[in-house]
Amino acid sequence: MFRFLVSALVLCGASQARANDSIAELGTNGLILSRSDIISMESEDLFISADRVEVDYVFRNSSDEDVETIVAFPMPDLAGNPFSVPAIPDESRDNFLDFTVTVDGKAVVPALEQRAFSVGLDVTDELKARNVPLYPFGDAVLAALAALPQDVADQWRERGMLVIDEYDDGTGWKRVHTPYWQLKSTYWWRSVFPAGGAVHVTHRYKPSVGGSVGVGFVEEGRLKGDSYEQYRLKYCFDRNFEAAVLKSAKGAPGGYPALSENRISYILTTGGNWATGTIGKFKLTVDKGSPRNLVSFCGRNVVKTGPTTFEMTASDFYPEKDLEILILVPPSEEPQAPGAQRQ
Repeated sequence: MFRFLVSALVLCGASQARANDSIAELGTNGLILSRSDIISMESEDLFISADRVEVDYVFRNSSDEDVETIVAFPMPDLAGNPFSVPAIPDESRDNFLDFTVTVDGKAVVPALEQRAFSVGLDVTDELKARNVPLYPFGDAVLAALAALPQDVADQWRERGMLVIDEYDDGTGWKRVHTPYWQLKSTYWWRSVFPAGGAVHVTHRYKPSVGGSVGVGFVEEGRLKGDSYEQYRLKYCFDRNFEAAVLKSAKGAPGGYPALSENRISYILTTGGNWATGTIGKFKLTVDKGSPRNLVSFCGRNVVKTGPTTFEMTASDFYPEKDLEILILVPPSEEPQAPGAQRQ
């Protein structure tokens, strides 16, 4: 249920860097069924870390007839834009999250549906007719756009399909045709849900982890700034988490903590789109990666279950909001600030 990249941003030594060099995280959805009025989600076991997301579902068909339906996993939308850098685990291929799925323990090879849009219009066929990859990142698409006839490139610029990216790579200024369309990708497969029976579906992928060097909600050793209130509400800061952040700022140049941000966004609210409207048994495990890291996220009755793991369980769970996770990473050569490490 999210789109993520693993962006390992680590401060090298004490720094006054603020959170202004940022990579955006991409939220991913969960599974969607084309027929969900008689299929309930009996359980969902969700594991999230900066390295992987794994979701185990048990679906149950409450009717007395077998149901065949399409099951889909919408990948995060990708917007080509040279001025905004998203976190993408693998820019070299269409399956940029390394998505895999099994049904009742057997691997499934899902089909991939992709469409490209510019200002709301479908431009997929035009891109394909010019042998331009739909995937808006990487060398292949830039090479294809560079080979366009000038009149076509000019027309596509007027229509908002591409823009000119100007930069100096050390050998002089370059003007490069760059994608500006949005790519929508969905993996899908057909699955039979037996009458009165359960189906176990597991899918895994690499998350898109947004990141910033430095934190944007601490200034001069104090919790303040334009982003503090936004962060506090979004990630449910508590006193122990805030105290640990402030401790890391003590003695640091300018009072700025030597921490970098990793952000993960997971779209939980699609989990309410089932026959019962709720998830029978829900379990969330968040792994912050290192005992030295700090983590904060919103949840009820969260318990620490290991040096790096936190769990939340619920029955008849109705996901009212999506899940936002903030992991703060200290420089590897400095000791971890003590204190409770989650909200």
